Amino acid sequence: MAAGYGELLRTPHAARLLTGTLLGRLPNATAALAVLLFARAEGGSYALAGALSAVYGAANAVGQPLLGRAVDRLGQPRVMLPAAVASALGMVLFAVVGLEPLPVAYAAMLIAGVFTPPLEGGLRALWPTVLRREDQVHAAYALDAVAQEVMFAVGPLLVTLSVAVWSEAAALLVINAVGVAGALSVVVSRPSRQWRSAPREAHWLGALRSPGLLVLLGSFFFIGLALGAIAVAAVAYADEHGGGAVSSALLSALGVGALIGGIVYGGRTWPGAPERRLRLLVAALALGYLPLILVPGVVAMTVLAGVAGVFLAPALACAFVVVDRHAPSGTVTEAFSWLVTTFVVGNAVGTAVAGPAVQFGGVAPGFTVPAAGGAAALAVLLAAQRFLLDGPRPVVQPTTYRTPDEPRAENDRNHAAEPGFRARHQA
Repeated sequence: MAAGYGELLRTPHAARLLTGTLLGRLPNATAALAVLLFARAEGGSYALAGALSAVYGAANAVGQPLLGRAVDRLGQPRVMLPAAVASALGMVLFAVVGLEPLPVAYAAMLIAGVFTPPLEGGLRALWPTVLRREDQVHAAYALDAVAQEVMFAVGPLLVTLSVAVWSEAAALLVINAVGVAGALSVVVSRPSRQWRSAPREAHWLGALRSPGLLVLLGSFFFIGLALGAIAVAAVAYADEHGGGAVSSALLSALGVGALIGGIVYGGRTWPGAPERRLRLLVAALALGYLPLILVPGVVAMTVLAGVAGVFLAPALACAFVVVDRHAPSGTVTEAFSWLVTTFVVGNAVGTAVAGPAVQFGGVAPGFTVPAAGGAAALAVLLAAQRFLLDGPRPVVQPTTYRTPDEPRAENDRNHAAEPGFRARHQA
């Protein structure tokens, strides 16, 4: 297993792209906490901090697929780096202006959110061009999901460390400077510079015209909902069992479970169609959420949280493969960006739903929300499985460099002609 990951990371450009993308996504992963700490330091209320974070999140959800489509049309360097700089400047404006005047603070959040570069989708579009074997691509997707768990665990620690050493404003500046450096590291690499999207059928829906992709997005909306609800329910559970350290333990256990599951999943080759495997992984994920409703003691609850997280990273890694198979030709970055957006929106909805459930019903109803989210995610896959199983067509021949100087196209798996689209339509 370790040898397989070692071989993957020794592949030219692989480690650099993974590291650069993680650093570039750091501002997005830490935005909610960094904005909260800065707003509170400036004398703002928790409600105002939440509203500012909500503006950032909504703008991010809108900007990701739009920028992803721009990347597919214009290439990565021409979109990713300017977007990263614009997003960072939005945060710089927020750090300089503070909360007065308030409209400027909201505008800063809007700019920072809309222009957050789609590095996550961009990396997944690059993997098939960097790695030579399909099993390595699948392992890279799993490693990407694992690294994401690490980033969301380490990122808040970096924010709090920056606050302790400097200040809340400095934390905003430092984290976003690191983000721009990460994006720069990615876009100046040879794979990013030479990557070109496959020819695309022009259509205003872009990636969303794929029925299989829509099914996947519907399912992962509910998985995002489940995770957002768990965060709220964990805090409510901690209030009854010893305070904030308990909620941190539960969420850390969830992350450790995902870390272990992702490493094991990516360390071997799995037979069969990934669409069928995804149903099994989501079913296991949904089952893992059910015991949380029992809300036992802290030790048992921590163990259950760890078990609940085991199938998260494998499900995400498998979903990345399915996205790659179902994205219409020339829309792979946009398709991955839609998955990110749907997941984030689901997470926000889960937070909003779990709050009233905890307030009016207690901790157990709060953990019922993620259980229901997992069941709904599975139900979507089962109800619409024909769109997933009938959609993609196999690759006839893998894409390779034609000459050392020519770009290598994305590893698109959907070559079906799409009737009814005319070339003069703009995607």
